[in-house]
Amino acid sequence: MERTERLLDLVALLLDAKRPISWNELREAFRDDYGSGSLESCERKFERDKAELLELGIPLTYLKAEDDRPEGYVVERDAYYLPEVGLTAEELAVLYAAGSAALASGAFPGSQDLAHALRKIGFFADGPPPAPRVRLELGAVADVKDLPARLDGLWSAITTRKSVTLDYFSPRTKEASHRVVDGYGLALRRGLWSLVGWCHLRKDVRTFHVHRIRKLTVNATRPKSPDYEVPASFALEDFVATWPWQHRFHEPLAVDVLLTGELSTLAGSLFPATPVADPKGHRVTITATDLDGLVKYVLSLGPEAKVLGPERAVLRHRELATLVLTAHQWSTS
Repeated sequence: MERTERLLDLVALLLDAKRPISWNELREAFRDDYGSGSLESCERKFERDKAELLELGIPLTYLKAEDDRPEGYVVERDAYYLPEVGLTAEELAVLYAAGSAALASGAFPGSQDLAHALRKIGFFADGPPPAPRVRLELGAVADVKDLPARLDGLWSAITTRKSVTLDYFSPRTKEASHRVVDGYGLALRRGLWSLVGWCHLRKDVRTFHVHRIRKLTVNATRPKSPDYEVPASFALEDFVATWPWQHRFHEPLAVDVLLTGELSTLAGSLFPATPVADPKGHRVTITATDLDGLVKYVLSLGPEAKVLGPERAVLRHRELATLVLTAHQWSTS
């Protein structure tokens, strides 16, 4: 029996038991694992399994015999079960819908853990909760062979902080380079998954598109010991852009944007910055490393959004606005 399956069966047996389970009973229940071979080797295997369960937070203990109780092993139920979170039916429905959409995308890291969590939600809710009235589509993820397996491998490596070895294809050189990477995190943006981590070849933090990984191997040595620590200052958003102006094309530039009219009250949701009251509406200051990305976004909001400064940003705003106007005039002439 595989070790993971054995541990799950062991926990299930102890949780279902009405009394402590003796060592002899465990040997009988797991003949191929604890009942065959020398007694010493079987005891060592069981001790390793106990240590694994304790490391996972499962309180397996041994109780001595008492007047009305035999000796044996038990799992302390009060310490094993977490208190109920107390989510409402609506909150469960939202979680279930979001998780189902992510799972249906076919490429989501930790998919087995997510599927297990969804089964738990369905179990405690007496069946799948009713879907909220929203449409979720995550099917735009880049369709690449073995992508789900790669994501699961990366998820496992990042969770346990084990280094990975990659054959990474470059569209520029049309060749694959051999890399060892300490994975810090995964991010999905516009259908593309990215791995961010320390590249041993470049001696720096690098971003890798998962669909360009040709081969992936997780370091299997010392599986219980992490290979690295993630720096406390690391943030995914510093390396994978969330907003169109966060692509690192130039040095950071602080840009003031004014929102008026109906957009004024939406400033906090339209930009990841704290709005400041202005006589004409609300003003936000955005740090951009892709000025064109920010200006195009501002233009997409219409005439109630305007770039106030600095001069370089104002001029670029005018240039792109003029190009849009010219193109529109040409298309309607």
